[in-house]
This record gives sequence, C-alpha cells and structure tokens, in this order.
Amino acid sequence: MNASTAFDLILRNATVTDRPTPVDIGVRNGRIAAIEPRLAAEGTEYAAENRLVLPGFVDTHIHLDKACLLGRCGHDHGSVSEAIKAVAAMKRDFTVEDIYQRGAKVLDRAIVNGTTRMRTHVEIDPRIGLRGFEAVKQLKKDYAWAIDVSPCVFPQEGLTNDPGSEELLIEALRNGGESIGGCPYMDTDPKAHLEKIFDLAQEFDVDVDLHLDFDLDPSWWHLDEVCDQAARRNYQGRVAIGHATKLSALPPDALDRAAAKLARCGVAVTALPATDLYLMGRDATHMVPRGLTIAHKLVEKGVLCSVATNNVMNPFTPFGDASLLRMANFYANVAQAAVSEFDACLDLVTELPAKLMNLKDYGIAVGNPADMIVINTDSGRNAIAELPDIVAGFKNGRQSFDRPRARLMTPR
Repeated sequence: MNASTAFDLILRNATVTDRPTPVDIGVRNGRIAAIEPRLAAEGTEYAAENRLVLPGFVDTHIHLDKACLLGRCGHDHGSVSEAIKAVAAMKRDFTVEDIYQRGAKVLDRAIVNGTTRMRTHVEIDPRIGLRGFEAVKQLKKDYAWAIDVSPCVFPQEGLTNDPGSEELLIEALRNGGESIGGCPYMDTDPKAHLEKIFDLAQEFDVDVDLHLDFDLDPSWWHLDEVCDQAARRNYQGRVAIGHATKLSALPPDALDRAAAKLARCGVAVTALPATDLYLMGRDATHMVPRGLTIAHKLVEKGVLCSVATNNVMNPFTPFGDASLLRMANFYANVAQAAVSEFDACLDLVTELPAKLMNLKDYGIAVGNPADMIVINTDSGRNAIAELPDIVAGFKNGRQSFDRPRARLMTPR
C-alpha cells in the first residue's frame, strides 16, 4: 500500500448528517482527506459504530473572563444593570492568574462537551485594564490543541462616558483582538457608542458583535441604528447582536418587519437562553414572559442566528456547564420547537454560528481541519431529543478527549 492510500486516522462507520449511509472519514496531516464508505486504507482506526459525527459545536458568545464567580458575591440580582454592577465591583481585584484559572475551568468543560470553536467576549475598561484580555490570550494559546478561542474585546460599562476605554480597546485590537463588541445601553450616548465601535471595526478590519436590546420594552431599541450602520458601511455579514430580547416582545407584523431589516442588512442574532430566561421578566407577578427570541423562526425569515452560552456561574447566570448540546435542547424546550424543527435547533449551535463567525473551514468536508466529535446517537434530531453523551473529540486529527460508556451494574 503506498503513502497516498494510508491515513493518520480513520473514523470507521460514522453517521454524518448530509450522507444517507455511514461513511469512513480518512484524516491526513490534520485535515480530512477522504469521506467514503469502507475506505480501503490503513491507519489508526476509531470505531464510530454508526454514531453521529459532527464538526464540533461553535459557541459565538461566552464570557470566560467573568465565569465561575459563585461565592464571591450575592446572587439575588433582579436586573441586568444590577448584575453588571456586581461584576464591576469585583473585577477591579481580578488578576490575570485568577481569570486564567476560571476560564480554564470553563474551557475544560466546553471541550468535553464538544465545543471546537469559540468567540469569547472580553471586558476592556480602565478598571480591569487588559488583564482579562491577557488571560484570554494565554488561554487561546494553551488550549489550541483542543479548541479555537477567538477574543472579542468590548466595553461593558460604556465608552463615550468612560474615559480611557477607547485607548485600551485600540491597544487590544492591535495585540490580538479578533472582533469588537459594544454595549450601547450602558452608555449615556448610545448612538455615539455604536458609531465609535463601527469606526474601530473598520479601522482594524474586524467583525462587530454587540450586546443589544436586552429588555422587554419594544417601544425603543438600538437595532435600527445597528442595521443602518451595517448597511451604510457595507458591513453586511460581519455584524451580530447578542440577546435582542426585545424581539420576543414584538407582535407578528412588527417582528416580520424587524426580521426583514436584519436579513436585508446582514445582521445576525444570537439568542442566549440561560441568561435571557434568568434575567428577563423579573418584574412580572404572574404569567412571566419567557423573554427569549425564537431564533429558528428568524432563520426561516432569512436572518442568520445562533444559540450560545453567554455566562457560566456568575450574577448574570448562576448555572452552566458550557454544553451547547444542552443549551440547544434547553432552547428547543423553551421555544416549543416541533420535532420536525429539532434539526434546525442543532443548526443553531453548529453550521449557523460557524457562518456567523465567518469560518471558512468548518464542516465534515475534504480539505477542512479534522475537528470532529462523536455523539452517542444516530441523528441530529435525536441529539436534540435525547441529550446523549458526547463520547470522543478530535482536533486537527488528534483525539482530544474520550468519555467511556457508563456501565450498568446489573445484579446477578
């Protein structure tokens, strides 16, 4: 057998979503080199046993720098602003080492739960300085063997009203920031905030990913301004907004108009079920609104969407295991997705967020990096329905984790 028919790794009998029958996946030099039934070739073999193989989950919105803060402050916060204040009071004392350790704890969980790509939002302002950014850059380097981490730098507590933040953002963008975010509802001049964020995005040629419209009052919002900025600057396909919970409060005709504008201007939406559900509707005494934007219905209207983690064990969301499969299942429950829509819910943590992040090399396809996870089920629909175990992962063709099957101790 010559070298051209040998592989470094062969996944045997893998179920892939776009193939009618199981296939073998051959990997050479860290990339997928062949996908076909019964590869007649040699190489280290992994028996997929007809289980589902995906290219890994993509988390477009998570905060590694402020994760795992349970026990450091109270958690009886009734609003977004109270949660922001709680973290702001703590972050002055954050060290690079502390942020690194908390972020590493989340990355460990994300990896074994199948995430292979991640955009993490990193707070930049005079109180935290660049400490969070430096910690995330080190995490990106140290965890590259298992996950691609992309830092999105943003001012959580305002920009035009927070002297020194712009200079720090520029420094971060010059030194590894891969996208820029914003939080206009925390600024005394939201429009100027957005204008400056887009200016910096264009100057450094990076994508924009904003925290936006995070309440349930649809009488005002910043969505129109973001869409107008994206269209005016020819930034279609490079802008995303996280939360956008106001969309959940719109009647059908208004939602249709908003969706049409989002689609026309190329602005994507990321729903963050854990945080959106935890913080929205707190003032209701009964019939509490869900406050979750129904992303898969927006997709049907032409809007690019994703579902992501956001916060893990902090004042914004005192829960979390960094499992996007669990988040997709949670989303499907709350969104009351029909069984026929389960595949669309899985798309919200795989193909669609990859498009949102403009990843050109994502997917089970010849030539792409051999980033794959093996799930103990036989279809994408059942992955959402069953919440099965993720039994193995591969990054660039190297196995990154293994989860042995549970064994029932049946009495004799």
